[in-house]
Amino acid sequence: MRVYDVVHTLQDYRDIIWSERASSSGTAGTYLKARVGEGTRARYLKLSRYSGVEIDGSECVNEIVASRLMRLLGIEHLEYRLIHALVNVDGTEFETWLNSSKNFRRRGEQKMGLGTYFELRRREGEDSYAFCVRLGWEERIAQMMLVDYLIANRDRHASNIEVIIAPTGETRLAPVFDNGMSLLAPYGADHERIAAFDPLMDVATTNFVGERSLEENVRAHPWRPARPLCETDRAYLLAGLEDAAPAVLLDKIWEIIWKRWCWYEAL
Repeated sequence: MRVYDVVHTLQDYRDIIWSERASSSGTAGTYLKARVGEGTRARYLKLSRYSGVEIDGSECVNEIVASRLMRLLGIEHLEYRLIHALVNVDGTEFETWLNSSKNFRRRGEQKMGLGTYFELRRREGEDSYAFCVRLGWEERIAQMMLVDYLIANRDRHASNIEVIIAPTGETRLAPVFDNGMSLLAPYGADHERIAAFDPLMDVATTNFVGERSLEENVRAHPWRPARPLCETDRAYLLAGLEDAAPAVLLDKIWEIIWKRWCWYEAL
């Protein structure tokens, strides 16, 4: 199957300075990011988990799978590319796979984390979900909850949902982005733990909107896509990823998504 979001030819990114370093709770390692260009033409780059010795995470593969899944389900999202690249981190050269994405803001637009916007605009006694409903974002939040459930996303904190503010003052939710801390991300290259993972396990999360349980969120706020997921979608979701991830990981990724979809449809 021909895909356009994976670049297999080795690219030279050794001149990139990975200026942003972040850690994630519950996962050992650092996540390196960089920006190339300015304004609406900026491109954002990020690597999978860096242990200080090697780049051993699957987060960049997860972003591609999540992006393709949302394309199938008709959910507005940030498009990622997966690029085979040479990079230099702290003076050490690595051959790895990285993500590249474009700026989703239009000229003159500003962005703000939903957590900050909520604190500035909330009404007394209003929780984050009620706040989003009042602003007309109920369907967008339900879509996000569905994809987070399907990919077992552990990291939808207050800054992983953004509000876009137009020069006129109008606001909208940004496309769904930053989905890497999902699927088998916490297990790195531990194939035994990957193979043993229960696809329906209700993983611990950092959800800012709704409950901490992904399962409870989709129970309470279901959303029906116009096009259901099908078993034949496996080929599309995993196309071109054979060089970037081992078969045990790709097989388990599909098992997680498909079994969770079947559970959700049964609702």
